[in-house]
Amino acid sequence: MRFLVPILLGAVVGGLMGRFGGCSGGACPLVATPLRGAIYGATIGLLLALAGRSE
Repeated sequence: MRFLVPILLGAVVGGLMGRFGGCSGGACPLVATPLRGAIYGATIGLLLALAGRSE
């Protein structure tokens, strides 16, 4: 559950960047489509959650 929130938040932010801030021609690999932006955002969210994990 601790990782679910950052993953979902990253996916939403990445998807929104892909939808509203992406390149029209698809030349930007990170946010060329909303799906690709959501995947990258979720990955970044997971990495940040793992980096902030204290044991």
